[in-house]
Amino acid sequence: MPPILTTDRFTLQRIEPADQPFIFEGLSHPQVIPYYGVRYDSLEATKAQMDFYETLEREGTGQWWKIISKQSQEALGVIGYYYYQAKHKKAEVGFWLLPRFWKQGVVTEAMPAVIRYLRREKDVHRVEAMVEEGNTASHRLLERVGFLHEGTMRDCEIKDSHFISLRIYSLLSTDPKGL
Repeated sequence: MPPILTTDRFTLQRIEPADQPFIFEGLSHPQVIPYYGVRYDSLEATKAQMDFYETLEREGTGQWWKIISKQSQEALGVIGYYYYQAKHKKAEVGFWLLPRFWKQGVVTEAMPAVIRYLRREKDVHRVEAMVEEGNTASHRLLERVGFLHEGTMRDCEIKDSHFISLRIYSLLSTDPKGL
């Protein structure tokens, strides 16, 4: 069972099967999905995402948490890691928020808690993030919490029948903000 992580304003709690409607709300929201890697057209289809979270946890290759406001107890979004490789001491992070919680410093506050967990509990040296070109809000957020832009993989994936480019970000334990 993953730990509950806390910050001043938020609690990061394990995503449970009962959270499927919340996950569907986020991963079907027209403002969230343009830059996110998956999207769902029905609550039932969102079961695939719930299975993904469960598989990561079961196999020990990742963990996702819902971000809960301590004040309102409302779920604001999710944050987590995946592609954890103990041998190489690295993992990739991801996140999304419901639009009504954008520009409130939610992920800026939650990300360091996840990074500290990865450093202390998983002995991760390198944390990576891949962000679609054009997602400037996520680019700025990652840089604000200490990630460095390493480069861009041009036309590396196909989404909605056209090529997209991904910006590669990393945060090393030896970086100034490496936590």
